[in-house]
Amino acid sequence: MANQVELKLIEPLFMALQKERFVTIATVDHESGGPIVSAISWVFAPDEKRIYFAVDNRSRMLENMSQNSLVVMNVIANESTYAISGHASVKENKIEGIPLKLARVEIQISEVRDVMFYGSKITKEPKYEKTYDEKAAAKLDKQVMDALKK
Repeated sequence: MANQVELKLIEPLFMALQKERFVTIATVDHESGGPIVSAISWVFAPDEKRIYFAVDNRSRMLENMSQNSLVVMNVIANESTYAISGHASVKENKIEGIPLKLARVEIQISEVRDVMFYGSKITKEPKYEKTYDEKAAAKLDKQVMDALKK
């Protein structure tokens, strides 16, 4: 039986994207034309049809998205794995008030698929920790997430 395809974030997924979390984003590489996957954590869903994320404004993802706006964000939440497809565009090349040169990217969601293999569920979501100064990381994370929520 095929999984349901949604046109927007379902409630548990929307709630999961209200805070920083590990996600991956697949873009089309502007040189090779093949897929490339990047991992990020600064992500926020302002509503059920859009996702914002922050990334270094020198990131290869930005050049990839300028050539081909199609992206897929992979999110592990709600005991499952989701592929969120859409069109990405840079909304701000340098987010104000943040010490790093970060771009704000918006994904306009076109579809959400539960892509977990049949007969299974996620029992433990991925965890990560910052490997640099804990206080500096917490301060930066708060600044970036607050900026994404504006």
